Amino acid sequence: MTIVLLVMCSATAGAYQLAGDHIRTLWAENIDVNQPWNEYPRPMMQRQQWLNLNGMWSYAITDKQTAKPAAWQGEILVPFCVESALSGVGKLLDESHALWYRTSFAVPKKWDKRQRVMLNFGAVDWSAEVWVNGIRVGSHTGGYTAFSFDVTDALVRKGDNELVVRVLDATDVGYQPCGKQRSKARGIWYTPVSGIWQTVWLEPVPQTRIKRVYCHPDIKAGTVAVETLSDQLVGTTEVRLIDNKGKVMARAEASLLPVLTLPQPVKLWTPDDPNLYDIEVLLKDAKGKVVDRVRSYFAMREFGMARDSEGFMRFTLNGEPIFQFGLLDQGWWPDGLYTAPSPEALYYDIDKTRQWGFNLIRKHVKVEPELWYAHCDRVGIIVWQDMPSGDYECGQPWDDWGHSYYRGSVVCKRSQESIENYYKEWGEIIDQFGVYGCIASWVPFNEAWGQFNTWSVVNWTKQRDSSRLVNPASGGNLYCCGDILDVHNYPEPKFFFADPDRVLVMGEYGGIGYPVQDHTWVKSDQNWGYIKFSSAQDVTDTYIKYAQMLIDLAQKRGYSGAIYTQTTDCETEVNGIMTYDRRVVKMQEDRIATINRQVIKALGN
Repeated sequence: MTIVLLVMCSATAGAYQLAGDHIRTLWAENIDVNQPWNEYPRPMMQRQQWLNLNGMWSYAITDKQTAKPAAWQGEILVPFCVESALSGVGKLLDESHALWYRTSFAVPKKWDKRQRVMLNFGAVDWSAEVWVNGIRVGSHTGGYTAFSFDVTDALVRKGDNELVVRVLDATDVGYQPCGKQRSKARGIWYTPVSGIWQTVWLEPVPQTRIKRVYCHPDIKAGTVAVETLSDQLVGTTEVRLIDNKGKVMARAEASLLPVLTLPQPVKLWTPDDPNLYDIEVLLKDAKGKVVDRVRSYFAMREFGMARDSEGFMRFTLNGEPIFQFGLLDQGWWPDGLYTAPSPEALYYDIDKTRQWGFNLIRKHVKVEPELWYAHCDRVGIIVWQDMPSGDYECGQPWDDWGHSYYRGSVVCKRSQESIENYYKEWGEIIDQFGVYGCIASWVPFNEAWGQFNTWSVVNWTKQRDSSRLVNPASGGNLYCCGDILDVHNYPEPKFFFADPDRVLVMGEYGGIGYPVQDHTWVKSDQNWGYIKFSSAQDVTDTYIKYAQMLIDLAQKRGYSGAIYTQTTDCETEVNGIMTYDRRVVKMQEDRIATINRQVIKALGN
């Protein structure tokens, strides 16, 4: 086994203490409570001025009918959920409770008073209502996407402003998407996450502003069309291609959709050479005056599928066949739950995945902060993005679905409210994260968890974003739709059947368990894996045996992708390549990196 050594900066502590007595990462032991997560949170649309509101806030937990807390019960470290150790609270919230937050802030004097001030939330699980200086500024439902309010008219420019947030979160009681969260954690289900779990920040913006930048690359033409969403019609949009020294290499301007022609030769994005192009986007009024500008970037790449000479459908990247091989990544932390202790911690898992020779991560029934996807863009990791599952109580027969054959008989009977919320939240996820080049596939369902109207959901997803493939249902309850046929099997990879019109993948396999003493969530026989060993040698030998089987399946049975379970241990699951606290790598790293690269080259590419 490999012991992971990390170098940390010292942190301030004061009266703050981590809650609970579970294992912790080294990053958590060195947390900066004054301003955690102090990295600009929106890398695809960057402005120069912003104010991070993360830090110690007041909190209270009341009955959900309570209009206002009678008193504040203590302090909570934002942006960590109330159940987490890093929040300093470590209390569970249920469907009968409301979670309240309070903080204060002063608007920086250097901000232009002619601009509007936006209050931004990276993510709040699940329902949030917000007041500034006693004025209700808005509300939002959905635990995985960012939202903003224009709070300008509620602010005072001199002195402190009061910010109050009220959160309701029923977790798995009801229809809301909640992924692996459960009110009662057990087995493959983990501790609930409630409240603010991503960065909260203020930002001054022009009266007329850019709201989204979406780049559409055309690798054959060597061009990129830059779609800009603004809050009202203006004159034109100018796009400038910027080199690493800030020099303008090319530009384009149009009233609706400027198309930028790239200098030759065009540098394509691949996992082996993840080239990115930096741009500046300028919004101009009818007289040509610049009214807003943001920095962004894009990747010149094209994900697709094509039939090979043997008749198998294969994944393609930039027109070339590629075997996509990676890890099931839950994105959970023993101290922060949904939230990594810091951006450095967040990037660490991605960097280790790349170091181990993988080219893919399946982000499993969870969504990450935008910084996570930007780092995948930078280092060359392909992403399959799941929709966080939910509505587990919709009447589906859990024991009546199969992954070993086409069945498609299990249908979740969702209410109309549940259906509408699914489309709302899935659409927001696609819109927000579809700007990142690393995402190759959308995965609307996993193993029949809340699965409904599969054909309709797949078609809707394709219409929302036609540039990616759609994996209809990873691991079971399979229907003849979408682009990918995805089966699961534990522990070894296995062939069941194929579809000549779809890409065949092993969406989950492995799960080799190995509990490392002093590095497990619980110290009892609750720790589990699909199979269990007691040494890094045995785990690595078994992993390599399965990888060799996978190479054979790729070459002879048409598999074009596979996902090993999993990156880290998660609570009572001990089947990660790393321990949950990220302090121990449980396999022999050089050996797995070597075999992983052989798997990726199984198609001869």
